[in-house]
Amino acid sequence: MTKSSFIEKGNQAPADYFVGSVNVNLLLENNEYNTIMGIVSFGKGARTNWHTHTNGQILLVIEGIGYYQEKGKPVEIIRQGDVIKIPANIEHWHGGSKESAMRHVAIVPDSASDKTDWLLPVTDEEYSSVNP
Repeated sequence: MTKSSFIEKGNQAPADYFVGSVNVNLLLENNEYNTIMGIVSFGKGARTNWHTHTNGQILLVIEGIGYYQEKGKPVEIIRQGDVIKIPANIEHWHGGSKESAMRHVAIVPDSASDKTDWLLPVTDEEYSSVNP
């Protein structure tokens, strides 16, 4: 049996793909389960860049309140207990809200064939366009 902890914060996320205080605790990475899974912890105002996954992505919000947006659609508020199913090749971003940190489990299926394309940072204007 191999054991790890999802409670630990993990490592600081790369500034090339994230804005603000973000940590990633990678639990599974291209292994015998053919799945990437990690806990991502976003501070207030922290977020990913716009990005896509060729095999889609699933987010399980486990703490706090955050934002999620697909290109061309309004920003959505996501909360603890929410499951976000992101279709393949959909340009999107996610992160903590203005008032709250947020943690989610991020799952990328069929990781051996998945490609994540990291795009431009989310602007402050895009980030602030949320309607409560």
